[in-house]
Amino acid sequence: MQKKRYLFMAFYLVLFVGYSQPQKKAEDSGETSYLVYLDSAQFYMKANIAKSIDFIAQAIGNLGKNPGKKELALALTYLGEVYQYHKQYDLAISNYMDAQEAYKTSKTALLLGKAYIQSRDYKNAALVLHPLEDVKGLVPYQKIGLYELLGDVYKGFDETNKAIAYYEEGLKVAVKNQVSPKIPDLNSKIADAYAQDNRLEEAESYYDNSLKLSSQQAPQRAIQEKEKVADFYNRKNQYDDEIKLRKKSLNELQALPGMAAKSTGAPAETDSITAQRINYKIANAYAAQDKYDEAIPYLEESIKEADSENDLIVQKDATRKLSEVYRDKGDFSKAFETYQKYVAIVDTLYLRKEQEISQASRFSREIAASQGRITGLEKERELSQSKYDLALTEQQLALESNRRQKWIIYSLVVGMLLTALAAYFFYRSNRQQQLANNLLALKSLRSQMNPHFIFNALNSVNNYIAKNDERSANRYLSEFSTLMRAVLENSEEDFISLSRELELIELYVKLEHSRFPEKFDYTISLDEQIDTEAFQIPPMLLQPYIENAIWHGLRYKEEKGTLSIEMAQKGIDIIEIRITDNGIGRKRSRELKTSNQKTQNSKGMGNIKRRIAILNTMYKDKVSVSVQDLNEDATGTRVILTLRKVV
Repeated sequence: MQKKRYLFMAFYLVLFVGYSQPQKKAEDSGETSYLVYLDSAQFYMKANIAKSIDFIAQAIGNLGKNPGKKELALALTYLGEVYQYHKQYDLAISNYMDAQEAYKTSKTALLLGKAYIQSRDYKNAALVLHPLEDVKGLVPYQKIGLYELLGDVYKGFDETNKAIAYYEEGLKVAVKNQVSPKIPDLNSKIADAYAQDNRLEEAESYYDNSLKLSSQQAPQRAIQEKEKVADFYNRKNQYDDEIKLRKKSLNELQALPGMAAKSTGAPAETDSITAQRINYKIANAYAAQDKYDEAIPYLEESIKEADSENDLIVQKDATRKLSEVYRDKGDFSKAFETYQKYVAIVDTLYLRKEQEISQASRFSREIAASQGRITGLEKERELSQSKYDLALTEQQLALESNRRQKWIIYSLVVGMLLTALAAYFFYRSNRQQQLANNLLALKSLRSQMNPHFIFNALNSVNNYIAKNDERSANRYLSEFSTLMRAVLENSEEDFISLSRELELIELYVKLEHSRFPEKFDYTISLDEQIDTEAFQIPPMLLQPYIENAIWHGLRYKEEKGTLSIEMAQKGIDIIEIRITDNGIGRKRSRELKTSNQKTQNSKGMGNIKRRIAILNTMYKDKVSVSVQDLNEDATGTRVILTLRKVV
């Protein structure tokens, strides 16, 4: 740890002292050294973090006082990769962001998105990765990586279907471009997503695919996939399949040269694939089936191998499990003896963890302090450069200010006058055009007011004629023609008096009641305080709501319903009109409608809403409408229309 601290201090010294040293080599030589340092940093990235960072520091220092943005971004990206590999995700993210600020690349954006995912910041990962979907220059491997990372994001959001969709997109690109290493990876990730969503049959199918495909890859990859599928079998309590697969993994792992499970200087994984861990899991599967005699040899082998590898975590778990197996088997003396060993291992592990936590805390503080000093120095350098640029700019402006000052002032004045004049004419033209458009829209909407009651009324006349009820047909047709004449007379008006609208509504409701006398009764009540001549209302505004109440609410009611139209004074310049029915309600009505009825009703209500919106724009919010269910069980409907006087 002390050595790492000195290496980090050396890195920061090289990083900033390098900026102040004079350039001693030719430009091409400096660039060559820079690339050599980066190659060395990549070589030592997994084995020696301090040495890797030291080489990156030398690479940046070799760029000189004013490094190119592209070269600086590349070095910072390398630094981010080093931190990311060693799980220092906050530092990795910081360096990736600095690299993107210096020079944006798709590679760095992908690495940044991955670092966010690894730190479980899925929201920022999505913000970084989604824009890359529109980038056309991505090579196939980058496209596969993008879709895989987006799948990881939505898997983290627990949005399984979206995650699977992205994984499948990546799989298509991998298959199309024959990127064979990614095909088993993506099959495995799709299986993981299905398993997370407890869709075990789909998961098992994709795990089978990943097993077959991984067998064609490197032995380490095949072992890794076997262990993942074995974990899946464990969750499904398929212990025989789990044991069979883990024994294969164990044999293949032991056949690898040098036992690949040994430490290579990389950070230890919490569930790394080692012989001692596989033995432990096989023993667990046997113990879950109460096969204690089969479990004991594997636990003893796990403890032995863990001890030789100094793997206290697995040694602790295996020793505790062995004690439990002896206890369940009834051999209490061995159970007690093994438990004492377990306690001793726990004490040792506890002391080691305390030391590791203390060292990690101290190391983090040193990194944070050094990073803070670096940030401060970098800000000072940027500030000094900004002051220099500003002073130079001011000097240049001062040389030309006397010659151009008057010209600039006159130009600004003339420009402002022209802009103001243009804005005035544009505003006036826009207002006139808007008014014309509104009038045209209102006329168009009124021309579209082809109410259902016209056709329904003609059907009623036809019904009377079919029954040879000539008198009723003549009376109905006479009243209907009176209504239509009034509608046509008012069709060119934006507003008519409330008294004229009431006459139309009374006549319309009367006609509808004569058609369905057995379906509803109605009342129309008017507050005596209301001056119906003083209030203006758009013609035929109330009729569609009344028509809806009768045709879609009351007509389908099994027993006889009621329709109430009430008008009340709510203020000097405000009245409230309520149209209330105790019909089947909007929800039930929608369920009974045919697709054609839904379309026609939608158009009618849409026209009314557009008319109100345009009129309110022209006359400053004169009309407002709200529709609500009458009862808690969604039966009945109430329409409340508020009408204001035009000032």
